[in-house]
Amino acid sequence: MDIGIIAAIAMLVVWTIGTFIYEAPGYIHLLLTVGVFLLIWRIVVIGRNKPRSS
Repeated sequence: MDIGIIAAIAMLVVWTIGTFIYEAPGYIHLLLTVGVFLLIWRIVVIGRNKPRSS
């Protein structure tokens, strides 16, 4: 697994804990935005680097 995907999942886990267990301030939601962006970006980059078979 890519380090970017692991970082994105970690951000989403921290966001989940901060939002649903504690009363997190508004800026904690940046973790959601950055985590989802990073996850989608890394999946697209990994998919683009694989050679296509014909």
